[in-house]
Amino acid sequence: MEEQQPKPFVVGLDLGGTNSVFGIVNQRGEILATSSIKTQAYKNVDDFVKAGVECLLPIIEEAGGIKQIKAMGIGAPNANYYKGTVEYAPNLSWAHETVVPLAQMFSDKLGIPVGITNDANAAAIGEMQYGAARGMKNFVMLTLGTGVGSGIVINGQLVYGCDGFAGELGHVTMVRENGRTCGCGRTGCLEAYCSATGVARTAREYLTVSTEDSLLRKLDPEKITSLDVSIAASKGDALAKRVYEFTGKMLGDACADFAAFCSPEAFIFFGGLTKAGDLIMKPIEEEYNKHVLNIFRGKAKFLVSTLDDAGAAVLGASAIGWDL
Repeated sequence: MEEQQPKPFVVGLDLGGTNSVFGIVNQRGEILATSSIKTQAYKNVDDFVKAGVECLLPIIEEAGGIKQIKAMGIGAPNANYYKGTVEYAPNLSWAHETVVPLAQMFSDKLGIPVGITNDANAAAIGEMQYGAARGMKNFVMLTLGTGVGSGIVINGQLVYGCDGFAGELGHVTMVRENGRTCGCGRTGCLEAYCSATGVARTAREYLTVSTEDSLLRKLDPEKITSLDVSIAASKGDALAKRVYEFTGKMLGDACADFAAFCSPEAFIFFGGLTKAGDLIMKPIEEEYNKHVLNIFRGKAKFLVSTLDDAGAAVLGASAIGWDL
């Protein structure tokens, strides 16, 4: 019998609250081709999967067809690694109030094995294999996008917990009194303040309670985005800079608490908010060292992901495929 040649590629899917990015990845961790769809353009999961497959097939053909693909890995919000499901994801309209067997749905359409993990866990795997966390065995990955996700690596292993959902640091309560409502239904969550949408909301609140001049006043308040805040801050806008200082301090305060349970070598930040650079990273580190337990002070590094855009999450998701 002729020996079967190993299949050279896997598919990685970074399923975010805004965009879903597919990538064809080889064994060296190189993303050979990508395609994407808008996650929220589809009101039910069947339409999303259908559109995803239609988007994916052309780049699979570029790689030599489905026979060249070993498997697919998905990084998605509220994904259960053990069950292959997305469960009650606050920022996904088609999974907000239900359990979706997403891995099986893609597997049925493509005819290949499909695994899934939390999107922030996928980013952590990618960072550990190819990025700033290479060689580290203890670190916390925080993804600052539509929401706030986290991947926790302790002694070289991702923490999944008993049910596959460990690592929801975006939903620790930071504000007990009159906290903002979070997409998860609770109030005062870190995500409600330190996500991209949280930053935009802080900016709107500052504009309401202050009369100071700001570049942001030239914009429709309801359409202000975190990118608008970043651009204004980079131009020296005082109000926009205070928004980032507030956001950074809250993140630093949260990280000071996180250190108590895992004593990480580093906190690694990934996502659009990190493009603000020192405007957000400096207050994070300063606030952390102000509040962290003495035995941890000064030990952790505060790093920005070295992988571009969705690279960490696509690579991390694809890594699941090699193990299927």
